[in-house]
Amino acid sequence: MTTLSAYLDTLVRETDKPETEIMGLAFQTGLRQLWRERALGRYLRGEITRTEAVEIAGIDWVELAER
Repeated sequence: MTTLSAYLDTLVRETDKPETEIMGLAFQTGLRQLWRERALGRYLRGEITRTEAVEIAGIDWVELAER
């Protein structure tokens, strides 16, 4: 089983970026994903329109959620 530390070490080595930059990117990516998942959940529960969901998450994610 690969640990998060191993993922981080590999990304630092392969991208030649500092660990702090990789951590910052991971944080931003995680927040975007959580926001997208929240929007898709709200859409599927009928709390926001499809148009709003597309604006937040993108058409590909909305279509995937609809399946």
